[in-house]
Amino acid sequence: MGDPGAGHAAPAPLQEIASRISDLSKWREIFSSCGLEINSTTHQQGPSSAGPGPPGAGESPGSQPPSTVPRPLLLPRGTGGCPISPDTAMRLQRLLFGSTAPLFSCEWAAARFRFHPPRSHLAYALQAGQGGTRAILAAVQAHIITFLLFTRETECTHLERLCRLGHREQGQALATALAETLWAAGGGGRAVVCLVTAPVTTTPCEGCRADSFTERIRLFEFSEKAAAQEFISDHINCFKGEGSHGVILFLYSLLFSRTLERVQEDLGDAAPLLNISSGNITCTEAVLSLLLTGRASPRQLGGGGGGGGEAACPRGRVGFLRWERARRQRQVSQGTERDPPGTARAQVSAGQPHGQWDPQAPDKCPPGQVSPGLRTPRLPVWLCSLSGRHSVLFGTDSRLLSDWKAERIFHLYFYSGQQEQTQTARLTIDTHSHHWEEAQREGPCSPGRRRPALEMAIRTKWPGATISWNGTDPFF
Repeated sequence: MGDPGAGHAAPAPLQEIASRISDLSKWREIFSSCGLEINSTTHQQGPSSAGPGPPGAGESPGSQPPSTVPRPLLLPRGTGGCPISPDTAMRLQRLLFGSTAPLFSCEWAAARFRFHPPRSHLAYALQAGQGGTRAILAAVQAHIITFLLFTRETECTHLERLCRLGHREQGQALATALAETLWAAGGGGRAVVCLVTAPVTTTPCEGCRADSFTERIRLFEFSEKAAAQEFISDHINCFKGEGSHGVILFLYSLLFSRTLERVQEDLGDAAPLLNISSGNITCTEAVLSLLLTGRASPRQLGGGGGGGGEAACPRGRVGFLRWERARRQRQVSQGTERDPPGTARAQVSAGQPHGQWDPQAPDKCPPGQVSPGLRTPRLPVWLCSLSGRHSVLFGTDSRLLSDWKAERIFHLYFYSGQQEQTQTARLTIDTHSHHWEEAQREGPCSPGRRRPALEMAIRTKWPGATISWNGTDPFF
């Protein structure tokens, strides 16, 4: 005689199996909505999973899809916004890369707007990391500093305005900086914010590769800057949270705020917005121009199109300084040191810094030099391009560029974005001291007169100035 309950014991394991299959199906839906796939290789590890050769072997530069997925940062269904069409996704890809084949690298996918710890020496500063996203992070950093120093209402003074920040103040500063930049790109009349949704909103066109990210973008358009800023503030984790693709989302927002048509007009026959070289994706000066002036034209920065003599860019809230040692060395090697004494080119060879403009034509910019309007912004904050590395230089006195008496001896502060920097560097600038012009036979690029690129960039604004690092090791 068997157990009376034996006849009912068999269904229990079947119910458990069915329950687990149901759970697995739910997880599969979740992974699918996030752009992930579950397959037989998901759990493989070690060299055998990638086949022979190093990881990524056989792939074209920039061909790897984003590696991180914005898990907690997906917008719920019904939030609103407009999906992008397959044709728009293809045009966006071509503007960025020149073709529809490349995708953002893992480095770009991981980039986000991440601050240093609150209430620290660098509480105001974004962690820039390495690679091509530094240009965008540094430009946004400049706008953050402008807001914290000269706009935000607080009882703190000078550098205290930058250090005494909590999480909330950091988010507010970032939202303001992003909104200001998008609003300028929209011509002062619109801003578009791109966020990611869970379901795929568009199917790629034939010949355009899917990246499981762009297809899930939704566009939110605003006709008032305050509304755009509030929306960004409400969704700030979509730009600064881990796995958010924050930098890519902001770049997309910037392009859609300007409109893809106007960006194409700004570029003309110029190269795409991003460069791909040896697997590295970097920003062109057209992207920097869009971040600083609202137009994606390198000519806005001065010297971008070979002519270099176009009308000067209007003075904005954030300026731009550039120094490229290789470019300066090419000028020297081309014979500028043999020019007759007293000429402008001879003065450059004698030690007068590259970057001084002709007082007889202040609205003209010599080839390769930054336009005067960006060297002299309305407020003392500059994005710096130093031999291809981007950083921020700023002062705390709003009168510095409007009162000539304030330019005698003053302080500037420098944030490089490098991980090694733990405090803001303080520099003292003396514009009436001319020991730089000693030993005129020796050019500024010769080994005996080698100077940090930052000092050379500063002298494109204040020729002949002496610069003290006040005990800090210079940033070369």
